[in-house]
Amino acid sequence: MDYVHSDAAVRDTAAATGGDRLIAAKILIAGGFGVGKTTMVGSISEIRPLRTEEVLTDRSVGVDDTTGVDGKTSTTVAMDFGRITLPDDLVLYLFGTPGQQRFWFMWDELSLGALGAVVLADVRRLADSFAAVDYFEERGTPFMVAVNCFDGAERKNPDDVRIALDLDESVPLLLCDVRDRESAKSVLITVVEHVLDRTTARP
Repeated sequence: MDYVHSDAAVRDTAAATGGDRLIAAKILIAGGFGVGKTTMVGSISEIRPLRTEEVLTDRSVGVDDTTGVDGKTSTTVAMDFGRITLPDDLVLYLFGTPGQQRFWFMWDELSLGALGAVVLADVRRLADSFAAVDYFEERGTPFMVAVNCFDGAERKNPDDVRIALDLDESVPLLLCDVRDRESAKSVLITVVEHVLDRTTARP
């Protein structure tokens, strides 16, 4: 199996019309603390996902903002990792980033060679998504926003969420439930299509 850098992966995938070459690409799953990154990787991965979670202790009091996720008992301290195969012989390697600010230094390493990114958002804490949106905009990494619809959370109009996050019209935005495999799969297909559109639109 070949692993190629982002643009090469897109070109090979766009050109693959029946060949048997397996193309691998890297997708980041980013967002704030407790937004559902670990859940998404776990629900969609075709292999047993790698998780680096630790139990939240009293040492996180005053450090991690658990507003809206009071029942959260563990947190990712390095990354989540999973894999899914999509049609056209495309394998996506999924890397979930840590959400807490004190672990953001790892994002630069995790983003190396990434094809694109999914920014998960929670309408109860939209401000937590700003850092991820800014990060990928500044790096020029194609990304989309997936609003994770938590039980009991108010359902927002996608246009209102777009305005609140100050997203460009070209950035895809979907409502999803990351616990549901088909919903999570739709998110990944959307981000891959977005990357393909961005690549084929270049001169």
